[in-house]
Amino acid sequence: MTVLTNRQSTAPAQQATAPRSFGAVVKAYVALTKPRVIELLLITTLPVMFLASGGLPPLWKALWVMVFGTLSAGSANALNCYIDRDIDVKMRRTRKRPLARHQVTPRNALIFGIVLGTLSVVGMWVTTNLLAAALNLSAILFYVFVYSMILKRRTSQNIVWGGLAGCMPVVIGWSGITGSLEWTPLVLFGVVFFWTPPHTWTLAMRYKEDYAAASIPMLPVVATERRVVVESIVYTWATVICSLLLWPVAGTTLLYPIVALALGVVCLWEIHRMLARVNAGKTGVDLRPMRFFHWSNAYLALLFLAVAIDPLLS
Repeated sequence: MTVLTNRQSTAPAQQATAPRSFGAVVKAYVALTKPRVIELLLITTLPVMFLASGGLPPLWKALWVMVFGTLSAGSANALNCYIDRDIDVKMRRTRKRPLARHQVTPRNALIFGIVLGTLSVVGMWVTTNLLAAALNLSAILFYVFVYSMILKRRTSQNIVWGGLAGCMPVVIGWSGITGSLEWTPLVLFGVVFFWTPPHTWTLAMRYKEDYAAASIPMLPVVATERRVVVESIVYTWATVICSLLLWPVAGTTLLYPIVALALGVVCLWEIHRMLARVNAGKTGVDLRPMRFFHWSNAYLALLFLAVAIDPLLS
């Protein structure tokens, strides 16, 4: 892990101020794992296990996948906080993170992330199978080394390819139950892959100045608002089309495609409304990017809820 240490060699050394109470210490380390991001990852993991099982998944196996999947995501997020500590202090959205506030030392954050990752991979291997553990490990390594250390600071397509790590819970959940991979989880992998760019870009539109101040070339920083919205439309259409492919591939009941189509229509309506605002000459907050961002969260949660319920009806 010396590469990680050297990555921040140019950042000014700052003395961390540890929280005084035990509760504050625990809160700081939990915050390193980015719990709200983990929630988003887990809502794609559990439903896939229902689909893989054709109904209720084995309780203990599902529990272990969720537990060690949580540790895996927490590990990747903690290591991301370690790598990004120099830019987190420059952004309003991230300046309250534990490393930015010097509540945890960089060394302890690094150790914490490595320990969580090790526990998640070993635990997944012991309680489920080698394939799930290998996919778990690859998700951590990809997010840390490929996205956080290479893509994020170098290309406006950072989230497009870096988002692959966020797709991994789908295939981890499936393989944790079946010990194999098939087309069904790969279709859902595609849904999350296409969903990620417009979801993230609309958030980045809201915090454009933050990313610019931190020299992060997110698409809204380096491209016009029209281009961001148009590309978001393309990815949103791809998301909806890919979501409907699950019906013939997985042989779902009619519940799933009806829900997927209804959710997709609303999602497309919202993103096309943003284009209409661009065409009307509106800019910045008047484009209401956070409206689409919040809706995209609901879209993914409700879509995967349908994924979980559908096999219970067949």
